[in-house]
Amino acid sequence: MLKIGEFSRLSRISIRMLRHYDEAGILKPQSVDPVTGYRFYGEQQLLHACKIQILRQMGFGVNAIGALLSHYHDINAQESFLQAQRECLLQKQEILKGQLRLLDSTMEWFRKGGINMGYEVALKTLPKRYVVSVRDVIPSYSAEGLLWEMLHREMQAQNIAENPSAMHMTVFYDGEYRESDVDIAVQVTVPSRMEAKLPLLADELPEVTYAGVVFRGPYEQITQVTMAIANWVAEQDYDWDGNYFMIYHVSPAETENPAEYVTEFCCPVKKKK
Repeated sequence: MLKIGEFSRLSRISIRMLRHYDEAGILKPQSVDPVTGYRFYGEQQLLHACKIQILRQMGFGVNAIGALLSHYHDINAQESFLQAQRECLLQKQEILKGQLRLLDSTMEWFRKGGINMGYEVALKTLPKRYVVSVRDVIPSYSAEGLLWEMLHREMQAQNIAENPSAMHMTVFYDGEYRESDVDIAVQVTVPSRMEAKLPLLADELPEVTYAGVVFRGPYEQITQVTMAIANWVAEQDYDWDGNYFMIYHVSPAETENPAEYVTEFCCPVKKKK
């Protein structure tokens, strides 16, 4: 039998955490002195403590550890727990990467005094075009890839060939920035009018005049891009005139390196009367 201090040293778990694990029911002492309340642990419990430490290092919380340990002899259940945690950690990793990219670009922006960092706003006209698209409400802006997967899958199923030079665009229909439930459409240009079955939509879209910025690098800089466009619209005496959209010249489908993305942020405008 080991006193709690001895068990703490051997298991490398603090006494405070051992008490917490006791209360949570994931590592209870082998016995408790009824008079003094002292906790005693068995040497064989060190293996159980080691399992808990490993799971904690993987990022599992106390409740999740309890659930996993309750299925410790079920290999399939264990694998399911671990796979879910792996996906969670990968998502956190992507969030951290984005935060670091934003931090770096913001530091550069501050060094330049908060100016537009060389973003060149151009007035352009996108001619009439034919597109096939998918429009839906998705959980967040970062989930846009779900619609692109659906679009390409349906085009293949409906035998709609994609031209290598096709323009890939996303249109944002909400009248405001939304934290969730985002209404967007992803679309690909096609050579001529065609028929398509749901969930695909085939449309002829009219000519549109827009103020746009082509920028290279990760999407975290979009706020600075939109600021440059807003300043240009005000200075040039234009009004906003429709849903903004993005044209992907080099997208995540073509490179895994965000530094290589080339994107055009486009805001439809019209000259003030």
